[in-house]
Amino acid sequence: MDRVDRKILAELQHNGRLTITELAARVRLSLSPCHRRLRELERTGVIRGYRALVDAAAVGLTFEALVFVTMRQEDRTTVAAFEQAVAEIPHVLQAQRLFGDPDFLLRIVAADLPAFQQLYDEKLATLPGVQHLTSTLVMKHVVHERPVPL
Repeated sequence: MDRVDRKILAELQHNGRLTITELAARVRLSLSPCHRRLRELERTGVIRGYRALVDAAAVGLTFEALVFVTMRQEDRTTVAAFEQAVAEIPHVLQAQRLFGDPDFLLRIVAADLPAFQQLYDEKLATLPGVQHLTSTLVMKHVVHERPVPL
């Protein structure tokens, strides 16, 4: 990856809806080389996809919590079952497996506290292998959806 590829990535992180013509002009390439580079970045997985960033609060999901998960068992089968079950819960926006304690961190959105409590009681607390859940509420986003530094 060279300086031009990094410029392409920076421009697309800023505005993923640029046309190939606009992108080529911004990175100072002709259309064909820019298009080839873009396709190669997509083919190799550097660019994983394109999507709209939706404001959760604007669609009624105003409650956000971080849930720390400590596992009772950490064998391969249990961890795989836990990860699969978490991936199927739409309100889990992010899930990371961590080194040390706790074992996982989940970022969850819900409409309000009662909706979060229902999700917690009916889904999160029943996930495979869970020993303990600890939640903390998100007060404010200080850094949100930041582009990857290039």
